[in-house]
Amino acid sequence: MNSIKHFLIGSPIPSKELKENRLNKTRALAAFSPDALSSIAYANQEIFLALVVAGSSGLSLSFPIGLAITGLLVLVALSYFQTIQGYPSGGGSYIVARENLGITPGLAAAASLLVDYTLTAAVSLTAGVAAIASSFPILWEYQTPLALFFLLIITLINLRGIRETGTAMAVPVYLFLVTYLLMLAYGLLQAIFTDGFVMELSAPPASKPLTTLLVLEAFSAGCTALTGIEAISNGVPVFEKPEVKNAGKTLLIMAFLMALLFVGSIGLTQFLNVLPEGQETILSALAHRILGNGFGYLLIQISSTLILIVAANTSFAGFPRLAAILASDGFLPKPLTQLGDRLVYSYGIVTLSALTGLLIILFKGDSHALVPLFAVGVFMSFTLSQSGMVIHWWKARGKNWKLKSTINGIGAIATGCATLIIGSTKFLKGAWISILLIPIIMFIFYKIHDHYQSTAAQLSLLQIKPNKQNLDPVPSSLRVILPISNLHIGIVEAVKIAKQISGNIRAVYIEIDPDSGIEVEKKWNDLFPDIPLSVVPSPYRSIVTPLLNFLDEYDQACADGQLAAVILPELIPAKRWHHLLHNQSAHLIKTSLLYRRRTLGYQRVIIDVPYHLNQ
Repeated sequence: MNSIKHFLIGSPIPSKELKENRLNKTRALAAFSPDALSSIAYANQEIFLALVVAGSSGLSLSFPIGLAITGLLVLVALSYFQTIQGYPSGGGSYIVARENLGITPGLAAAASLLVDYTLTAAVSLTAGVAAIASSFPILWEYQTPLALFFLLIITLINLRGIRETGTAMAVPVYLFLVTYLLMLAYGLLQAIFTDGFVMELSAPPASKPLTTLLVLEAFSAGCTALTGIEAISNGVPVFEKPEVKNAGKTLLIMAFLMALLFVGSIGLTQFLNVLPEGQETILSALAHRILGNGFGYLLIQISSTLILIVAANTSFAGFPRLAAILASDGFLPKPLTQLGDRLVYSYGIVTLSALTGLLIILFKGDSHALVPLFAVGVFMSFTLSQSGMVIHWWKARGKNWKLKSTINGIGAIATGCATLIIGSTKFLKGAWISILLIPIIMFIFYKIHDHYQSTAAQLSLLQIKPNKQNLDPVPSSLRVILPISNLHIGIVEAVKIAKQISGNIRAVYIEIDPDSGIEVEKKWNDLFPDIPLSVVPSPYRSIVTPLLNFLDEYDQACADGQLAAVILPELIPAKRWHHLLHNQSAHLIKTSLLYRRRTLGYQRVIIDVPYHLNQ
């Protein structure tokens, strides 16, 4: 089983390489920008679909609307540039809003982002399938399985680690940039030197009048072009030193490329009077108009497909990291904080993959049906983050704080207005789902947090009196090993059981996080000075294997003809769903010991000491 796992995602990486596993600007742009750069595909498509119902008079407004969205993009980019400066440790919307506006706004931003990340992954993958199906129409009937296949590939790439992800993303990202920028430049030259600019637009007959509401709908649809712009500010710590400087430069480069691609593509679409046929996407029609049906067109479609597929990677970079932060604060299950074999948040990656796959199946791989759901979430997080930054600069002051605060303030007002427009115009088209999901997710956050608070209170060592736990051990030749994860009242109860069985007890702590054993050892010696504690480093963040190796080495060193008994403290939650909120270390250890007992003939005694939580 491990050989298959290592073949798919690679061999484990030791924890000491975590600081070395950083990204330079080239890899970082590839890892964080696919969503932002590729969003022109579905943003342009949604603007076209919103305006074409009003005929040529509607399509004539596509470029002005594009310019307005580009202006908003510049504001948001400058605002997040300030966020990088203010929060060099990774200033995601959740952290900024939580620290400056309070827990509830922070959780609202977090819920919005989790929804947005999941929808972005689903939209990117389905839009990628749509791009390639525009060239090969036979693929339209396989939208869902193709999107799921690409999701599996992206998941495996991300499970392999940060560096591998950045390298894998580099080829599609830079191929897309080179091919699209060249195509836009060539299209502009065509228009200039061959009188290609169309003064009067032709379009299908209008089925709806051109109204202010229709223009606002087109604007809100096009705002999806801004998704992914916050990703770099969330991941500042993964940049090579100097992190802040490199992250800031990468953000500005990404924003410039986004603006250039968006304005260039939507401008040429209007000025060349491009109209798609059948199920063809608007960008495919633009490529047809400029390049014809030859190799150049096929290369554009391939690069579009690849960038849209890897655009899901922005979500895979942001979702697990945000989930880990929320879990460390007690608002999501604690296992989400654990780094996997390749120094990535494996549980978060798998969770996002499962949720994205579910969306793809439910919406039958249709990106157009998914788009209205996710813009409201990302703009809500934009607004909360920038509002928080205004308060941050007001508190911190420092050099040019008024200018910085003004930039963030203007950004907050602009994105706040955009949020209202998107929410109102897209409400009946699916935005209501996201608006409903956000408070539901916040409720789940609070329920999980209440559980952890209750658990901490029940396990607190303050409940016991000093030295009351120092019972006289029972004379016995049996050796007892007591694995511990931390110190709480459940451990105290297990020690009491151990002392009733034997006087030869040794505790063992598997050190997942470097140096964490120092504090645990100090607390242990204060509480149980008569019981030795062994701290066993785990460079690959595994609990079971280091413990099994320790048991074998300890038995061999004692050479008394017997195997040590293992006493396992185990927390038993009051409700079944609470099991998801705790790691299952005791169960994994017990299963491994029983397996070794059956296959290797080990007759090791296992004593399970349950501690039942009340709620």
